[in-house]
Amino acid sequence: MKLTKHLVEKPWGRTDIPSVFGDMGGRRIGEIWYESDGAEQLPVLVKWLFTSEKLSIQVHPNDEEAQARGLPSGKEECWYIVDAEPGAVLGMGTTRPLDSHELREAALSGEIEQLMDWKPVKAGDYFYIPAGTVHAIGAGITLVEVQQYADITYRLYDYGRPRELHLDDGVAVSHAIPYADARNGNVSGNMQLVDGPHFRLWHVADNTALAALPDAGRYWVVPLWGEVLSSGHETGMGDCLVIDNRADVLLSSGARCLIAA
Repeated sequence: MKLTKHLVEKPWGRTDIPSVFGDMGGRRIGEIWYESDGAEQLPVLVKWLFTSEKLSIQVHPNDEEAQARGLPSGKEECWYIVDAEPGAVLGMGTTRPLDSHELREAALSGEIEQLMDWKPVKAGDYFYIPAGTVHAIGAGITLVEVQQYADITYRLYDYGRPRELHLDDGVAVSHAIPYADARNGNVSGNMQLVDGPHFRLWHVADNTALAALPDAGRYWVVPLWGEVLSSGHETGMGDCLVIDNRADVLLSSGARCLIAA
């Protein structure tokens, strides 16, 4: 099943989205979500993000914190960098631990921007972002985000943009500490990037790696390069498939994709 694209305009989005994603109508698109046409809400959400400016400094709650606020789930995510301009950075964690009072004051004063740990990134880098991680995506980046299917973001700081902040909830769920998650690195060939707790994620560069995936389960297939054949139809970058049988996917020579489960 090919998922439907949902275009999301953002103040930090871009107007030069590659044509394989379709006609953006001159809009400033920051995110493309892939959703089912049916009533079923899928447990995993795949997005492409395109940035021309920094995103807000923000945080997401975990499942328990979200459910305490009447929401179905929290949000953990993984980022795979498809392209990055020279000097592009991601903000993940803070340069030193901040308690709740320090975090709130830094958000109010703008000092939080200097306290973020801004890491240089390049194509092929990936990072897992646990709930509670204070984070931001910098300008000049194209990435694929795989996440729990939840639209819940608490903004701590937004560089003076006239958008709502969520300091009470954001500070309450933040772990303002240096980023130390082991699920990060740079992709080299076939490899598993994430193994739970909410989803698994692989980078697949040939059909041998496809055959090594677990036999059962639903898979999200995100082509990054080349063609992917599924149910007799060719797809490529710009599409996202959901399949119930890994044997229903075949990569062309040189193709690469992300596969989530």
